[in-house]
Amino acid sequence: MALARNRKTTNRTPALLGMLAAGGLLFAAGSAAAQGGCDPLDLQDSANEYIAAQEAGDPIKMHMNLWVNYNEQLENATMSTGLLSKPIKLDFHRTLYDTTSCTAFIEEVVTNPANPMVIGAIVQVGGGNVNGLQVVYTNKDNGWLFNPANTKKYSEAENWGEIPAADRDSRATLQAAADAYLDLFNDKNVKVPWGTPCERLEGGLYTSKAAPGQTLPDDSCNVGVPSGVKIVDRTYVIDVPHGAVAVLSHFGADANPDFHTFRIEHGKLRYVHTITACKRTNCGLKTAPPPGAQASK
Repeated sequence: MALARNRKTTNRTPALLGMLAAGGLLFAAGSAAAQGGCDPLDLQDSANEYIAAQEAGDPIKMHMNLWVNYNEQLENATMSTGLLSKPIKLDFHRTLYDTTSCTAFIEEVVTNPANPMVIGAIVQVGGGNVNGLQVVYTNKDNGWLFNPANTKKYSEAENWGEIPAADRDSRATLQAAADAYLDLFNDKNVKVPWGTPCERLEGGLYTSKAAPGQTLPDDSCNVGVPSGVKIVDRTYVIDVPHGAVAVLSHFGADANPDFHTFRIEHGKLRYVHTITACKRTNCGLKTAPPPGAQASK
């Protein structure tokens, strides 16, 4: 676990860096919800501080509670030597906020050819400060269909804007739609609320022939979904105003660290993104893209 400063403390002593040690257990979905939610501004501030900390390679840029559970690739890790200790310029990021579970999810893309990456992170907040971090990163060695330039191009062109209050789905509806899609991987009898159109971003491949930011009426996410793949140990970040769900899980027989992120409109899937860190080549799956997918446009 990591010893760190409280948000009310302004001193950032260098000695604290050596105390940002092992990361603790996985935090349970909804654990913060039992505490009655959190201040949206605290959640936003903590997410922004995480981004600043990652870009600077300086964890002390975050206001943290006395003990912080820190994990990378779904395993205990150390802030002082892990990804957060390395300055990384983010070329794109999107943040989702869940004020019920007091968590934020950040999708991050690094296109630097020397060390390209796609990162997913959950920041958990308690008492106004960061008290948990889950980071999954993909690179040339472990990324499923890895192509961060395409990930950035397609992701940033999509509309993940706030949904008018009268048109928003409930928290339960959003989670059910995400679960249905993930359950389909191991049970082809599951009924998934497919949207039409719907685009899927698999690593750097896109299940649409349209240009970034555009769509075709027959674009579908119901293509090339594998079978016999269990997706378990799910942790959710559910952003009701944006109709979005990020799910952290163990993917497949190798328990690969995985984020699936969903945009849901009127109860139906609109966008699906994946960040999967494979423990073996291509996660042991076929490498052919889903029918209709394109690597570039």
